[in-house]
Amino acid sequence: MIRWWSRRPRARGRAPLAPLVAPVLWAAVALAWEMGSPLARRDDTLTRTVTSVVFSVVGVALVVGAFQRLRRELRQIHAVADAAQQALLRPLPHHLDGLSVAGVQLPAVPGAAVGGDLYEAVATPYGVRVIIGDVRGHGLAALGAVAAVLGSFREAAHEEPGLGGLLRRLERALQRYVSERQRDEGEAAPGAAGNPSAEEFVTVLLLDLHPNGDVLVLNCGHPWPYRIGDGAEPLAVGEPLPPLGAFPLPDTLPVRRCARLLPGEALFLHTDGAEEARDTAGRFFPLDAVLAGAAEPPRSPDEVIDHVRTALLAHTGGRLTDDVAFVVVRDDRTPAAAPCAPAPGPRPARTAPSSR
Repeated sequence: MIRWWSRRPRARGRAPLAPLVAPVLWAAVALAWEMGSPLARRDDTLTRTVTSVVFSVVGVALVVGAFQRLRRELRQIHAVADAAQQALLRPLPHHLDGLSVAGVQLPAVPGAAVGGDLYEAVATPYGVRVIIGDVRGHGLAALGAVAAVLGSFREAAHEEPGLGGLLRRLERALQRYVSERQRDEGEAAPGAAGNPSAEEFVTVLLLDLHPNGDVLVLNCGHPWPYRIGDGAEPLAVGEPLPPLGAFPLPDTLPVRRCARLLPGEALFLHTDGAEEARDTAGRFFPLDAVLAGAAEPPRSPDEVIDHVRTALLAHTGGRLTDDVAFVVVRDDRTPAAAPCAPAPGPRPARTAPSSR
């Protein structure tokens, strides 16, 4: 949608600077009057005063009118842009199949509603599926890839029974987007199939959250999430794949099975803009310590996000150099609603891999 709109020919009608035509023409008339009119060269003070007042009043009125028209048009443009961006990265549902969900994006570009980060959460026949990703670059230039990946996820998440098949659908959607963009811009055709451009890539983290608490993860170059329960710890379960689009996907995709998400526990997903944010002294944002502070006392997903966002903006002085996105998913099911949850005691290993 974003790319189709950008390729449309400019609508016929008034040019963007048309409101300035009248003030400019009036300024030209005033200059011509001063340079060529005999009345302008008379020593009659009254005549010169009256003509100056007339030109000034009319000129100011024209400038004010042009400014008001430009402001109205700018408001309309902002309203359209906000609506398009909100449709692209729509708000997450607060509840999905017994899970509480919250998400936010902090674009690095001032005034933008979305940037190069993406996320979505949907309830499917295969469980609740969550995606978070980071397109190379940030700001408006990354919106095309964001639209391609999110659009494919929203459709394929309901159709693909496994995360491996879902990831391959995302790869094909990204390939189509890059190929179409290269064709439109007159770039050379991609060399190898499955690798349209080594510079066009997206880090992607996919999650399957099942009703019994099982968590399946497939990671392409993205930061691992944190589990928030008794404290906060990274949910690292192996080496991730390279970012999507950087290299062709392997034949076997390492879908990892993590320890079950127990009632009351939450997963905190983020993009690398959070961990790489620095203060004026060059110190990195202490995300792990901030999340540990968010675990006690237990907080809702919205409260966790507010806590981390406030700490991040305070650390950076409100100046972000990269887009940042957070997603929190908490299991609000009661133990009775999760009969397969393990009994109290040592938790199962977090690194048992499986392949799909």
